[in-house]
Amino acid sequence: MGPSSMTQPIPFTPIATGPLAGIRVIDLSRLVAGNMLSLQLGDFGADVIKVEPPQGDPLREWQEDGHSLFWKAYGRNKRSLVLNLRDAPDMAVLKQLLATADVFIENFRPGTLEEMGLAPAGLLEANPDLIIVRVSGFGQTGPYAQFPGFGTIVEGMSGFAYRTGFPDREPLLPPLALADMIAGIYGASAVGTALFARETGRARGQVIDLSLLEPMVSVLGPEAAIYQVTGRIKERTGSGSNTSSPRNVYRCRDGKYVALSGSTPQVARRVFEIIGRPEMNADPRFATNSDRVQNRALVDAAVGEWFARYEQAEALQIMRDSGATVGPIYSAADAVVDPHFVERGIIVEVEDADLGPLPVHNIVPRLSATPGAFRLPAPALGQHTAEILAELGIVR
Repeated sequence: MGPSSMTQPIPFTPIATGPLAGIRVIDLSRLVAGNMLSLQLGDFGADVIKVEPPQGDPLREWQEDGHSLFWKAYGRNKRSLVLNLRDAPDMAVLKQLLATADVFIENFRPGTLEEMGLAPAGLLEANPDLIIVRVSGFGQTGPYAQFPGFGTIVEGMSGFAYRTGFPDREPLLPPLALADMIAGIYGASAVGTALFARETGRARGQVIDLSLLEPMVSVLGPEAAIYQVTGRIKERTGSGSNTSSPRNVYRCRDGKYVALSGSTPQVARRVFEIIGRPEMNADPRFATNSDRVQNRALVDAAVGEWFARYEQAEALQIMRDSGATVGPIYSAADAVVDPHFVERGIIVEVEDADLGPLPVHNIVPRLSATPGAFRLPAPALGQHTAEILAELGIVR
């Protein structure tokens, strides 16, 4: 079921423009990272041509009840062109397209592009202004460059999984393609930087070496520095934190959960007052954030006992009225009817040819002067092949 409080679906407006209007992107990637990257560019007006093999992007096969909902979410604002790159005429079409392109995205194993006769040096010779994004698991160089690089592997090797989960259980992988999505967002930022450099004359075309591993390492922050300086490795803490306290997920009387963070001294003191334990503010075991982290089991026991006395809605109201930073744990069903989500249009409905009104995430972020737009729904496989070929002067 879709968001019950939504009324009219947002229409797709093919004639809409955006700040990247006139930028042509050729996306030869598969699955999530490249699609996330090109989605950001397409949402803000770039002409994204999704080049797919005859069997289609494997993302189309990520289905729920027979529906390609991942493709519908990440395929919007793109045109689909089917090419069999094992056939010389289709490879010639791709090269012709690349000669007209601003951005080229690929995620083959390093070296494959060269084997296909599409080495970056040759592409830049034919089109000196081309920005080439090479997405891979571990980067174009290094001992692991040739390893298969799905996000799951780098989520483990980055240190992310080691830190996720409970201390008495195995490391926990995220239940979604987190490494790919983060890399895609980094990639879109890199493309924007490269386009700006080109526009301002600081560079022409260039190659962006985008691994899945390095963005995942970056979001862990100073973990390596902490280890070097202290000799300690941060361990799993469940939903708690070994950086700040109080910070955890707490169960309410009605079985629902809330997330609370007291990461500043002021909020931590406020939380202790709200739960009726003001004496904790004078207790040396909880005097500083470091003290609270060291004694977080005691902190969590006190805070958790308070939440267990109240139903979720009442607990949230009391905490919020007193200035604590707290929020509910939502499922998708909760989020789509939350009044804040609805008023801001965080999740919006678009008209889908197969399913009718379909909730999708809105365009992120929000630009006041040059916003993005819903121009094209996720295309059927090869939907725009004839159209794109005609633009190149090719008739088949």
